[in-house]
Amino acid sequence: MDELIERLADKAGLEKSVADKTIGIILAFLRNEGPQEPVQALIDSIPGAEAAIEAAGSSRGGLSRLIGGGVMAMGTKLLGLGLGMSQIQTIARELFKAGRDRIGAEKMGAIIEGTPGLRQFT
Repeated sequence: MDELIERLADKAGLEKSVADKTIGIILAFLRNEGPQEPVQALIDSIPGAEAAIEAAGSSRGGLSRLIGGGVMAMGTKLLGLGLGMSQIQTIARELFKAGRDRIGAEKMGAIIEGTPGLRQFT
């Protein structure tokens, strides 16, 4: 996970702690909204992913609670970390690239196609 965090932080110009939180928020969103089997394969392929998801889930509150779930809640949480749209897209693209390397293009494609609202971040 540390290597992935470092890579994403570097690509998006973020502090490592923010990149870590971002990964947790995105993976939590995928777990809730995406196709179960390929998302779990992705999570299982990233050491430390479960802890990042748990940490992201514990920070529920504020505006994201009012919005509910889905891509809007994920976007609200990411914006709340101070990320801009271009940084969110950069992180998502790099995370999905890492996902293709870890679980294969077919499963990563199934995640992207099977998760409502995710296409806009790819």
